[in-house]
Amino acid sequence: MFWKKEWKALGVMTVVFLTCFYLPTGKVRFDNAILEALHLVKWYAQEHVLLCLIPAFFIAGAIAVFISQASVMKYLGARANKVLAYSVASVSGTILAVCSCTVLPLFAGIYRMGAGLGPATAFLYSGPAINVLAIILTARILGLELGIARAVGAILFSVIIGLLMHFIFRREELEKSNSQMVMPEPEVNRPLWKNALYFASMIGILIFANWGKPEDSFGLWYAVYSAKWIITGAFGVAFALMLSFWFNMKWWHVLLAGFPVLLFSLIFPEVPMIAFVVGVLGLSVITSTNKGESGEWFASSWGFAKQILPLLFIGVLVAGALLGRPGSEGLIPSEWVSRAVGGNSLTANFFASLAGAFMYFATLTEVPILQGLIGNGMGKGPALALLLAGPALSLPNMLVIRSVMGTKKTIVFISLVVIMATISGLIYGSLF
Repeated sequence: MFWKKEWKALGVMTVVFLTCFYLPTGKVRFDNAILEALHLVKWYAQEHVLLCLIPAFFIAGAIAVFISQASVMKYLGARANKVLAYSVASVSGTILAVCSCTVLPLFAGIYRMGAGLGPATAFLYSGPAINVLAIILTARILGLELGIARAVGAILFSVIIGLLMHFIFRREELEKSNSQMVMPEPEVNRPLWKNALYFASMIGILIFANWGKPEDSFGLWYAVYSAKWIITGAFGVAFALMLSFWFNMKWWHVLLAGFPVLLFSLIFPEVPMIAFVVGVLGLSVITSTNKGESGEWFASSWGFAKQILPLLFIGVLVAGALLGRPGSEGLIPSEWVSRAVGGNSLTANFFASLAGAFMYFATLTEVPILQGLIGNGMGKGPALALLLAGPALSLPNMLVIRSVMGTKKTIVFISLVVIMATISGLIYGSLF
């Protein structure tokens, strides 16, 4: 009887002991993989948490608090008009220039508020995949054909994947639809246009704070990059005014939170990140100490952060150990990847899709990485397959998706992305 209860614990302890006993420390590839994992998680913490994820958490929390469940179900719910729901979800990436991890809090927010599985997964795919900047960069660096194929493929993917997810889990969606009775219009504290401007200000902060430096030091994109922090600051001022006048935050609370931001931006103009962090801390303090809806907003945002951040960091560590950073190697040699994706065979396209699904690509980094792989012999079909699977998925992303919608739905979603990317690669490779 004792062994029946304790055999699982004994088995786990045995596996852990044997792993530690035979740990291949001292071998160059293993030691380098550990360093790569630490380098990648450090880079992720420096480049993505403060500027990408923190604003995304606040936006997700705002969705949960300031947007009514009836509104979400009206436009994205199981009973919503399908054309409208999938149209909104499929083009969201043209507004949100986010990576596969930054989109997660936003996806979790709308899914928990009652969005249907189809529109929610269409949004989950399209958020990082249909990135206007990335598509333009793809067309300029990798060729117009590949850029157009990526744009068309990503939009079609989001709709088809959403429809297939809805069809596969139609019984659950039918139950959700039946449970979502037609709800009366809720009483609102402010009109829709005020909420729209409020969300636009936060999205503006998210987009322009993360605006990357273009290769050319001239033109519109570089002009925006040069003024990115001025534009971000303008959105921040508008956001602060809305908090004070529309969201019942005491004006002197907002002023106390905003004054240090101005002060540090003047003291450290060459390091705008310091002022940004001070702003995040100030916003956290004034919202967390508020007993009204602003306090609920912070609590909701913090709930998303507690659920998502640990899983993301674990996933980034594992991805770094296995695949390393661009230009560096983890446990899996990069030459294996280059060798496996040559030509336009089914195996090459499938491997490119699968490898892309597990790799982590920050926004826009997939283009130079793919440029290097094409230079090493990667076929055009596998290149498109990786572009369609890679930006939308990653190992950290998968771990969080599972915690939001369960193991079965996550496996089906990943499988659909990989299979469709493989088929698209085969078709594109045979045509071009």
